[in-house]
Order: sequence, then structure tokens, then C-alpha cells
Amino acid sequence: MAETLILGIGNVLWADEGFGVRCVERLSELRSFDDNVRLLDGGTQGLYLLPFLEEASRMIVFDAVDYGLQPGEMKIVHNDEVPSFMGAKKMSLHQTGFQDVIATAQLMGYCPETMVLIGCQPEELEDYGGGLRDIVAAQIDPAIKVALGILDDWGVAHSEGRADQSLLADASILRSAYEDGRPSEEEACRTGDDRFFPESA
Repeated sequence: MAETLILGIGNVLWADEGFGVRCVERLSELRSFDDNVRLLDGGTQGLYLLPFLEEASRMIVFDAVDYGLQPGEMKIVHNDEVPSFMGAKKMSLHQTGFQDVIATAQLMGYCPETMVLIGCQPEELEDYGGGLRDIVAAQIDPAIKVALGILDDWGVAHSEGRADQSLLADASILRSAYEDGRPSEEEACRTGDDRFFPESA
């Protein structure tokens, strides 16, 4: 049983959509936790996340959320406001999916009693295969600082070190490998395969 769930959701394949996942990934490199804390890359898994919510009484969620703010601006939302903020202006199916997760968990009577959403306003989403934009990536460490402050308030112990990374992304799509391995504009066609989508007749 993991009483505290620290969850990153989003799609790393679509630029700033990956903010939440990258936050959990970074946190796992900086801090070590007891067995009653679980770090999870929730990606876009939707209802598959239900068992993790079932066993948690507290949850922190990192995500890119469109609040209509300036790119890179963060907003912290608590408890009952979390589902409504995540659905106020949907950016992708993963947000609808996670709203469903929370609603289902509440109906079944095992949703975490305490929830915090640490959200960041994205700058760019329409870039398949792209990484975080600088202004959004710069908010990873501030978001983690907020999360650690919340954990301190909850009395959740943490220390320098590395967390259990067994529920994070495969090494091939961790941020450094994914972003550094992207071909340049000259090496990769960004508009489609030229054999099938020629730019000129």
C-alpha cells in the first residue's frame, strides 16, 4: 500500500504535454521516499490508474493544463477543484480520461481524500516528437519545490537520493534520451514522408 501517490500525467510525444511526466521523472532523480510513497508516470492511461488511486489517501498530480495564462505560468489547485480545473479547457484526451478516473474513484468510494494539482500553462502542443519548450521546462524544478513543500506539510518523509523508478517511463523515452535523440530539421521530414507527400509535383 502506498498512502501517498505522486503522479505525472500527459503525453511526452506532444511537446509541452509532457510536463507532468517530466516532473515525476525529475523528482525521482532528486529525492528518495519511504515505501508508503509511490511515484508514477501515468502518461495517458486513464482508467488503468484506478488501482493506484484506490490505495492512496493523498495525491499530488503534475500536469500541463491550459488555464489561459501566460506560457510557463503555474497554478496550484486543491481537492474538489482539481477535476473541474482539469476539464475547464481540455487540451487532449488524457485530461478527459483523468477526470473520468477521479469521478469513478469517487463513485466507488476510494478516491484520495486530499488532492493537489500542480499545473503549468503550455506554450506549444502541436509538435509531434518535440520536447518541452524552454519556458515550460524551466518550471519543472519550481513545481517540484512546491510538491516537496506540500509533502512536508503532510509529514511525508523524503531525503536526497533516487526514488523507485520502476513505474516511470522506459529509458528510451526519458527526457534526455528523447529530446537529445530527435533528428534535426535537415535530417527528418516534418511534413511527412517525401515519397508519399511530395512538397512539389
